[in-house]
Amino acid sequence: MTRIRKKKVIARRRPTTFTPQNRSFRFRWRWLMLILVFIPTAIYVSWLDVKVREDFDGHSWALPARVYASPVEIYAGMTLNPDSLINELKAIGYVESAALNESAQFYRAGTDISIMTRAFQFWDANEPAQKMRIRFLKDNKVEWIRDESTKKSIALARLEPKMIGKIYPTHNEDRILVKYDELPPLLVKGLVAVEDRTFFEHNGLSPRGILRAMVANLRAGDWVQGGSTITQQLVKNLYLNADRTIDRKVNEAVMALLLEWHYSKSQILEAYINEVYLGQDGNRSIHGMGVASSFYFNKSIEQLKLPDIALLISLVRAASLYNPRKHPDRAIARRNLVLDLMAERGVISEADAKQAKEAPLNITEEAKGTVFPYPAFLELVRRQLREDYREEDLRNEGLQVFTTLDPFIQNLAEKAMIDGIKKLAKTNRRFNELEGAMVVTSSEGGEVLALINGKNPTFEGFNRPLDARRQIGSLIKVAVYLTALENTRAYSLTSMLNDTAYEWRDRKTGQVWTPKNYDFRARGRVPLHFALANSLNLATVHLGMELGLEKIRNTLRRMGVERDFTIYPSMLLGSVALTPLEVTQMYQSLASGGFRVPLRSIRNVLTHDGKPLQRYALSVEQRFDSAPVFLLNYALQNAVREGTGRQVAKVLPKELIISGKTGTTNELRDSWFVGFDSELLTVTWIGRDDNKPMGLSGSTGAMRIWSEFIQSANTRSSAPITPNHVEWRWVDAAGNWSSRGASGAILVPFVTNHNDSNRLANNNPVFNPNLLNNAETNTANGGTIKTGNTNETEAVNTRSP
Repeated sequence: MTRIRKKKVIARRRPTTFTPQNRSFRFRWRWLMLILVFIPTAIYVSWLDVKVREDFDGHSWALPARVYASPVEIYAGMTLNPDSLINELKAIGYVESAALNESAQFYRAGTDISIMTRAFQFWDANEPAQKMRIRFLKDNKVEWIRDESTKKSIALARLEPKMIGKIYPTHNEDRILVKYDELPPLLVKGLVAVEDRTFFEHNGLSPRGILRAMVANLRAGDWVQGGSTITQQLVKNLYLNADRTIDRKVNEAVMALLLEWHYSKSQILEAYINEVYLGQDGNRSIHGMGVASSFYFNKSIEQLKLPDIALLISLVRAASLYNPRKHPDRAIARRNLVLDLMAERGVISEADAKQAKEAPLNITEEAKGTVFPYPAFLELVRRQLREDYREEDLRNEGLQVFTTLDPFIQNLAEKAMIDGIKKLAKTNRRFNELEGAMVVTSSEGGEVLALINGKNPTFEGFNRPLDARRQIGSLIKVAVYLTALENTRAYSLTSMLNDTAYEWRDRKTGQVWTPKNYDFRARGRVPLHFALANSLNLATVHLGMELGLEKIRNTLRRMGVERDFTIYPSMLLGSVALTPLEVTQMYQSLASGGFRVPLRSIRNVLTHDGKPLQRYALSVEQRFDSAPVFLLNYALQNAVREGTGRQVAKVLPKELIISGKTGTTNELRDSWFVGFDSELLTVTWIGRDDNKPMGLSGSTGAMRIWSEFIQSANTRSSAPITPNHVEWRWVDAAGNWSSRGASGAILVPFVTNHNDSNRLANNNPVFNPNLLNNAETNTANGGTIKTGNTNETEAVNTRSP
């Protein structure tokens, strides 16, 4: 029997019928998804838009402060060595060229020097480039200065100052901002042609560039090339990092579009040229073509020629790889490729490209603006700036600081210090450990013209002029004698002082202080002017104790010594410790005729774009009457001519009117000399950093180095003007009135209201100036050195307990 199988019936699903309700649900669902994606994206793009605009509008590049020396000023009649002028021109980047067809060139022909100056924004005027001729006389004087374009005479010619330092931002970026209309057109066209040829057509992105980069990356199997436009590169530099990730590239693209939406092509290109990285100098990074032109060529960006422009453009791609100082062959090859691209794309002709490719790199041997030769002075400037500006402003706001430094004086002082210590070291091996400091200021204005820190002035270490506190020895004696001379009814230059033994006992400890003269001699009664000129310790101690220590300290404060110190009798012989800069401030009151003139290293401060910000004007306050200061300075002139400085006076020009004071401390640890005339005040210190005895007095050490400097400085000191209430009288050795031509008579200034009886001799032993003919009379706080066949004996400790 045949079994009949039943056919399996498979039920089929009926097709879904979309009702209006179903269609509405799906439509809403799609819009919901779209909204969920769009809204966050819109919010994010809006946030990016705000960020782009806020950061771009408010972007402030970190600009280092630039510090300049005093400019070279030239006028008819001034004394100026032509060789010195040429050296100064070379120091600020001028080159010799007979053509004189561009700025920063000079040419010497016979007695004439022709100069094509650079344009420069001074604190008081924006001076354009100028072609001038200077004629010199045989005695190194300027006969006349003439403008070569107008043939008219120039009363005062001013060269742009030398940049002597920078105060860098925390992250050590160096940058000079340039405006779009200041850029050479060839630089703009060449940069666009090489880096982004459709820059002026696209809206921030270049599809062709992106496609080209994708092909290159696929072929390499790695991310080897980007299709970034100049706008995208700017976005990356300003807002993003260098990570090659998808999300970073998306952000970069969106922000580039937004940047192009809000800003013009010239604004974007200007920002790019100021931001682009173009090299490294140690820990200092070079950003922007403004500073790169100075860094590589020592030129302003307007002075760049075609080969220079091509080299800067070539560095945009890889500044380290094509570094012209480290890899000149690579740099030339890349520069020449850039020149070929500029010719191929119609920026320059084939002939121009060929000629430029034959040119050498023409970069400076060392990076300009990176090695600054005056670190000690720059530190003084920074300290004075901090009194008025925040540190972050000094580092970031691009301030232009014009200082008082005179490079000519600075270089002479450096040479005197270096050569002087070398000469001393040749006489004695232990002098190899000597160091020194020197401060040079203008006598009346208190402007710091030079600051020397040891025998290696470029060393950025311990700043001796500012921070080395050392006992000042006999330099302090001027305060004692000035205190006396202010009391015009009791003291004059011929007042007789006791140069006799002295003893002081400390009531608490019972210790006894017995100071001695430098040569162990006591001279009995001596005139005040002689005691000061020959730095007699005993006479000074007697006078100081008679006046009172508190009065002496008050005089020191009026002279500008602000440091606190305990008063002991030993302060009369210089147990007070001051820095060379503090000593300079102290003596400035004497050099200026009794006025308190604060030392200053800054003249003017401008913003980065040349707007006046602050002027450091001369500040003067009268602290002493001019008459007693005049008398004191007269005695200090005698100190140079006939007293402790008489050895060096033999080599100085006779017409030089110098006031000077030596200083030596216990065990010959410190050698000081202060000298000043109507032009310069100079403080010199010699010693060892470890404060060990070194065997030089003020006259055998510091004074000799000062002498080398002052002779080379070739100052033209003028005679001090006698105050109205000072008269000159002839007196004899005992201080009695005398007459011209009388035996032993000298001409001495007196304050007119002085009591004549104070000038008369008494019954004490008559003063005999011949006692000092064969003795070194400089002070060592009582220590002694006789100037016979030997230069040193054991010093006597005269410090009071």
